[in-house]
Amino acid sequence: MTTAVKKLTLEEYLAYDNGTDTKYELVDGELVEMPPESDRNNLISLYLLSQFLKFIPIQLIRHKDTELVVIGNRTRVRLPDLMILTQELFEAIAGRRATITPDMPSPAMVVEVVSPGKVNEDRDYRYKRSEYAARGIPEYWIIDAYKARITLLILVDGLYEESVFQGTEPIKSVIFPVLDLTATQVLTAGQV
Repeated sequence: MTTAVKKLTLEEYLAYDNGTDTKYELVDGELVEMPPESDRNNLISLYLLSQFLKFIPIQLIRHKDTELVVIGNRTRVRLPDLMILTQELFEAIAGRRATITPDMPSPAMVVEVVSPGKVNEDRDYRYKRSEYAARGIPEYWIIDAYKARITLLILVDGLYEESVFQGTEPIKSVIFPVLDLTATQVLTAGQV
């Protein structure tokens, strides 16, 4: 006999505390434990953070610590590796819990660093792609060190247009038009 798992609402998720430091995403009402990142993925996201700081103030950057509410079959809450906020979104959060709710503006950009495995690839390449597009996020980067590429998605008329960068080809970002980075620079930042 199978017992049904109780689906959490957004309010129940936001109030959830099991007394540990475990991070969870909410996916269609179910808690999904987020394992610790690999050192490689952490270094890649920190490297990008250091590059973005050349162009925007630190207050507009979030690193693995801000929840983003998106809509799937039910409400979903994601924990992106890196986010760039707009000034308007920064003011909407205004010292409250670091959760971007549906009534708030969207971030300007989200970056996900892919972990190995089909489940992780599906989450970053398929599910988050449609969720972030539906949320109206103008730019979404998928950093994939295992496939040695960066997929940059630009929102055009509600759908993402995709560009893939590999090797020494300069990354062309709309949010950071003067960014002088190549895929190789970003991907080798995570090598130990």
